[in-house]
Amino acid sequence: MGFSCGIIGLPNAGKSTIFNALTAAGAQVANYPFCTIDPNQGIVPVPDERLAKLAKLLHPEKTTPTVLEFWDIAGLVEGASQGEGLGNRFLGHIRNVDAVAHVVRCFEAENVVHVHGSVDPRRDIEVIRTELILADFQTAEKRLQKMAHQAKVGDKKAEEEIPVLQALHDHLAAGKAASALKLPADGAKFIPSLELLTAKPQLYVANANEKELRERRFIPRVSEAAAAEGAPLVIVCGDLEAEMVELPPEERAEFLRDMGLAESALNQLIRAGYGILDLITFYTTVGPELRAWTLTRGTRAPQAAGKIHTDMERGFIRAEVISFPDFVAAGSMAAARDKGFIRVEGKDYLVQDGDILHIRFHA
Repeated sequence: MGFSCGIIGLPNAGKSTIFNALTAAGAQVANYPFCTIDPNQGIVPVPDERLAKLAKLLHPEKTTPTVLEFWDIAGLVEGASQGEGLGNRFLGHIRNVDAVAHVVRCFEAENVVHVHGSVDPRRDIEVIRTELILADFQTAEKRLQKMAHQAKVGDKKAEEEIPVLQALHDHLAAGKAASALKLPADGAKFIPSLELLTAKPQLYVANANEKELRERRFIPRVSEAAAAEGAPLVIVCGDLEAEMVELPPEERAEFLRDMGLAESALNQLIRAGYGILDLITFYTTVGPELRAWTLTRGTRAPQAAGKIHTDMERGFIRAEVISFPDFVAAGSMAAARDKGFIRVEGKDYLVQDGDILHIRFHA
């Protein structure tokens, strides 16, 4: 599957409302039927104006957007790192995602109890942050003990890893997230295999109601926390979004206009998830299908070809490339060719966001 984002937060923060609204919106995209692989896993198309514009110019029989996978991860409670609540099961799920969307409750409601008895975004953020840091601390400690044992019997790689693990261990012990630890490249190489929770890219979701959207009592506290970490913030009114996805697509634009919004918060959330993973989109037109694909920024052309089919990566010869703005300016592939807009690139070419690729390869 592609890239994934886990939705985390305290119980009753509104994670499932947002997840259900996301996946219901995904279910209604004509050419990409929403599929549930697991009751709390959903695949959601990434909103893409460029894809819509290309479809208007090319009139393909089929248009397939690129997607993000979202996981609704069970509510985390204080003590989860020690096995409280769903504890290890929760932490196991979150280890498997590429990024994290941290939903923070920013609404008061008598009918929805708060696990700590009151709404306090700063406290709630700190509870989750502490649990993730504690879980990572345990991971680092276990690994450090193991490497120390291996170093005693002359394992050179273990000896090399120990100073890095010690720095990480001390950093986490001071209550700091792994993402804030600066390491030289030769030390940083040991970190990915630990699958640290606080090393994952994160964004904040302030889940508000209509009253909070007007009064802004709680949202600024989430905004401060996000700014301190350099993380994006998306403000979502979960109930409103859930109401909107019940409407036929043609009525949603009017609903948004009435609310004074340019687009749904869910679209902003999907795009923010895409952004923190540093992903780009490229396009292919093969036969009757126009398709968007996702890549990590800095990927070379043969690996991009491998996204389409492994044979294409193995037998890669060259890529014919045209940028999205050049294609739109030309209006068609024939006109783009005539104007000399199509470039031929080799194996070292780094695919750019918005590229339209035609791969030549040996079968």
